[in-house]
Amino acid sequence: QVQLVESGGGLVQAGGSLRLSCAASGRTFSSYTMGWFRQAPGKEREFVAASIWSGGMTYYTDSVKGRFTISRDNAKNTVYLQMNSLKPEDTAVYSCAATPGRLGYNKRTTYDYWGQGTQVTVSS
Repeated sequence: QVQLVESGGGLVQAGGSLRLSCAASGRTFSSYTMGWFRQAPGKEREFVAASIWSGGMTYYTDSVKGRFTISRDNAKNTVYLQMNSLKPEDTAVYSCAATPGRLGYNKRTTYDYWGQGTQVTVSS
């Protein structure tokens, strides 16, 4: 199994930046697709970004494209989400997720493993 632990959340003013980290266990980390999702109060969990297991391909939801960057350090078994130019609407609990697959990267049902989440609050 894969264990995921997020960190790096906090309170930031609009326009600021945060970097979230997701530390993963598991021998097959480098082959897993890793995703970031977020859930704001009263809203559905939303896909944010994914790093596909093969080729280092990355994908983003339109609302964060150009502002967020997903990256991974396989040697450290860690996935990052660099968030720049943060907006109040980015406020949510951010969770990382992992799956050995590569299809349906933007669907929550694709992912087999989830972290507990880290709170990101962006003030105006």
